[in-house]
Amino acid sequence: MAIYHLHVKVIGRKAGSSEVASAAYRSASRMRDERLGRVQDFSKKRGVVHSEVLLPDGAPEVWSDRERLWNDVEAFEVRKDAQLAREVEFAIPREMTQAQGIELARDFVQAEFVDHGMIADLNVHWDIGEDGMPKPHAHVMLTMREVDGDGFGQKVRDWNRTQMLERWRERWAEHVNERLAELDIDARIDHRSLEAQGIGLEPQTQIGAAAQRIETRSVGEGIKTAADRAEMHREIARNNGDRIIADPHLALDAITHQQSTFTRRDMAMFAHRHSDGIEQFNQVMSAMNNAPDLVELGQDGRGEDRFSTRDMIETEQRLHRAAELMAGKQLHEVSDRDRQAALARAGQRGLVLSGEQAEALAQVTDGRDLGIVVGYAGTGKSAMLGVAREAWEAAGYEVRGVALSGIAAENLESGSGIASRTIASMEHGWKIGRDMLTSRDVLVIDEAGMVGTRQMERVLSHAAEAGAKVVLVGDPQQLQAIEAGAAFRSLHERHGGVEIHEVRRQREDWQRDATRDLASGRTREAIHAYDSHGMVHEAQTRK
Repeated sequence: MAIYHLHVKVIGRKAGSSEVASAAYRSASRMRDERLGRVQDFSKKRGVVHSEVLLPDGAPEVWSDRERLWNDVEAFEVRKDAQLAREVEFAIPREMTQAQGIELARDFVQAEFVDHGMIADLNVHWDIGEDGMPKPHAHVMLTMREVDGDGFGQKVRDWNRTQMLERWRERWAEHVNERLAELDIDARIDHRSLEAQGIGLEPQTQIGAAAQRIETRSVGEGIKTAADRAEMHREIARNNGDRIIADPHLALDAITHQQSTFTRRDMAMFAHRHSDGIEQFNQVMSAMNNAPDLVELGQDGRGEDRFSTRDMIETEQRLHRAAELMAGKQLHEVSDRDRQAALARAGQRGLVLSGEQAEALAQVTDGRDLGIVVGYAGTGKSAMLGVAREAWEAAGYEVRGVALSGIAAENLESGSGIASRTIASMEHGWKIGRDMLTSRDVLVIDEAGMVGTRQMERVLSHAAEAGAKVVLVGDPQQLQAIEAGAAFRSLHERHGGVEIHEVRRQREDWQRDATRDLASGRTREAIHAYDSHGMVHEAQTRK
C-alpha cells in the first residue's frame, strides 16, 4: 500500500556537512570536493535508478554538471555556518513501476521547485526494504539562492516559510493521487497527520532505518544518531503493534482510509510496517484476520480475496441515503428572471457561456438539492459557477465554496467569486458550533473527486439534515479520492449530472484535444501533440 512521506531539511556547513559529499552519495557518483581537496567516491552505492540536475530558465547550463554545481555553491558560501542547500525527501508509491515513479518525481520537482527558480538535483532510489519489497524514494537537493545568467544572487527567504513547506506536503499528495488515479491504481496517500485523519497510531517518519544508518555513517554525521533513529523506529512499530493487537479496528480503519477494499497482502504489508519482529507480526495479522469488523467480499478479477470493514460499508450506506434524500427534494429553485439577469451581467463583462456551460447553469440552478457537474480542466466550470453564484445570491441564497486542499479552494474562489475554504476548516467550525449549514445555503464542493467517502458522507449528511443544497464539481476520470471509496464517481453513476466537454481555456483545437487527453489519462497522446508542435524540450539525464 502507498505510504505518505515527505521530509525537508537544510544541509549546512555548521554540522560539518559537505555539499559535494552529499550530492555524490545521493547520486552514487564520484566527485572531487574542491573545498576539502579530496575525492568523494560513492560510485559503488546501489539502488540509484535515475539522476539528473534540472535547471530553471536563465540558469547557466554549466550547472547541469552536478560536480560543478555543488563546488560552485560551496565556493560562493563563505560563512563557516552557511546553509548550503535544502533537501526534500519523499516516498514514491511502490505500486508504480520504476518508469512511472521517475516520471512522477520529475513532474513534481519541475512544477514545485524548478518552475519557482530553484536548481534541483534529483536522485531516485529504488531500494529493497527489510520486507523484501521495493522501497522507492527520491532525494532532491535544492539551491537556496536566486539564479540568473550571471550566477547566484540573493537567498530567497520565502522558500524558508512554513507555508511553503505545507504547500509542498499538500502538493506532493495531490501529484501522487492524481497519478495513481490516472494509472487506475486503487491506493491513495494523505499528507495530513494520523491524528488529523482520525487514526489512532503513532506516525513513523523514517523511510528505512537501514538506509538511514548507512547514509549517516557514510557522510560522517555519526553512527550513534543513526542507531538512535533506528531504535526509535522500532519502538514506534512495537507500540503500534501492541495497539493493533489490543484493538485491530485501528489497523482496518487506517487501511480503509487509503483504499475501500483490500487483500491479505495489503494487510500483511500494513502489519509489517506496524510491528517489530516475526512474533509480533504474526500476532498483528491474527488480530486483523479475526477482527469482528472485517468483512469478506469474495474474490476479485485476479482471484484474490478482497475485504472491507463493516464501518466502511455502513459509511457508504449513510452517504447514499443522504444523497437520495437530497436528490428527491427541489427546495432551491432560481427564477428565470434571476438567471437571465446573471447571464446579462456576465455578458457585460465579456463572458458568454457556451451551450454546454448554459445547460450546466440551468441544471445547477433548477431547484434540486443535489447537483453534479462533470468537466475536464479548462472547460469553464468555474466561470459557469460564477454566473450561478450571482443567480443564487439574487434569489436570496448564501453561496459557500469548499475543496479538499487550500490551493483548490483558492482556485475556486478566484475563478467563480464564491467565498471558499477547505472542507477540514468547515468541519472544524461545525464541531465548535459555527458556520452550520441552513436551508438557505448552497454549498459548492470543487474537485469533488478528491474527497473521500468518509468526509463526503459527513458533509452530505449534515447538508441533508439542514436542508441545504450541495453542488459537486469534478472529474471522475482523473480525480479520485484521497480517502478510498471514489464517492464522487459513485454518486455520479447513481444520480447522473451535467457534463461539460468543450475545452475553452486553449485557443487551438490541438491544444484542446491535448488537454482532454491529459485529463483522461492519455498522457502519451498529449505529449506527442505538444512535441509535434515543437513545445517539448529534452534534457540529458543519467539512468
